[in-house]
Amino acid sequence: MKATIWHNPKCSTSRKTLAILEETTGVELTVVNYLKAPPTRETLKGLFAQAGISAKDGLRKRAEGASALLDADDDAILDAMIADPVLIERPLVQTEKGARLCRPIDSVHEIL
Repeated sequence: MKATIWHNPKCSTSRKTLAILEETTGVELTVVNYLKAPPTRETLKGLFAQAGISAKDGLRKRAEGASALLDADDDAILDAMIADPVLIERPLVQTEKGARLCRPIDSVHEIL
């Protein structure tokens, strides 16, 4: 099974999710450091749709500038995330079974 993780190596939740993926037999893993190689707007919108969440749900609310977006619509939030990828909550994982924002970490098992 192919899996892609949009990963921040400085985030412990992201590192733990990555470890689960690396330890799962049969997973062909692609790791994307989304701060260095951000997803496109279309990719991000698609990931959120597959995960069944809104852009607001995918907003890293503790990130600087996020509080100004709490009342914004999804388009404005997506635009802000593309301009500053630190606003994207992590980790996002996608497989052929769907996508998940892996908070809590164990939610990655739903798509493996």
